[in-house]
Amino acid sequence: MSETKLREDICRFGRSLFERGLTPGSSGNISVRLDDGGWLVTPTNASLGFLDPGKMSRLDANGKLVSGDAPTKEVPLHTALYQTRSAARAVVHLHSTHSVALSMLPEIDPRAVLPPMTAYYMMKCAPTALVPYYRPGDPAVADAIKGLAGQYSSVLLANHGPVVSGDTLEGAVFATEELEETAKLYLLLRGLNPRYLSPEQVTDLARTFGLVLPDHPH
Repeated sequence: MSETKLREDICRFGRSLFERGLTPGSSGNISVRLDDGGWLVTPTNASLGFLDPGKMSRLDANGKLVSGDAPTKEVPLHTALYQTRSAARAVVHLHSTHSVALSMLPEIDPRAVLPPMTAYYMMKCAPTALVPYYRPGDPAVADAIKGLAGQYSSVLLANHGPVVSGDTLEGAVFATEELEETAKLYLLLRGLNPRYLSPEQVTDLARTFGLVLPDHPH
C-alpha cells in the first residue's frame, strides 16, 4: 500500500474513532510501520478527528523525524510494540472511557485484565496485559512493554488507556474497538456473576483460529 494511502487511512480511522467518542480532545495516537522500516505517526497535540495527511510525522527506522510535524510524545510505547512484535504493522493508542476505567479497578489481573468474555475478544485481542502507571511520554513505559516479551498484542496502561498492535491499521483499530466494548461489558456485568467462556471453549477457539495465547489460567 502506498504511503499516500496510509496517510489518508490514518486520518479516516482517526476521525471515525474521534467522532464516536473513543478518544476525546487531542488524546490518542496512531502509527503505521512502512516497508522501509520507518513509520508514520500522528503529531503531538493533534486531535484524531482533524488530522492532515500532509502534516503526519514521518520517522526513519531509528525514530528520527524526517518530515511533517513533531510526533506524539508516546513514540516510546509505539516503538516498544514494534520491537517486540515483529508482525505488527500498526499501533493504536486511545483514551477510551471504559478501557481507562477498567485499568483503574483494583481486582484486575495484570496478566489478563479481562476474563474470556466473548469469542471475538479472544480472537481479536487475546489476553490483555496491564502496565503500571507511567506519566505520558515517559520512556520507561517502553521497558515495561518490552518486559512482556511480545506475548500481548493489546496492553492497558494503568490510569491512561489501551495500546493495541495489529498486522494492519484496520486490524489494530478493530481490535482496539473490541477491547473497549469488552471493557464496557465487564463494567456492566461487574458483581453479577456472569458466565464466561470455559477453558474448553477457549482452547477450541485457539485451535480453530490459530490463536497464540500466553500461558495463563483464566
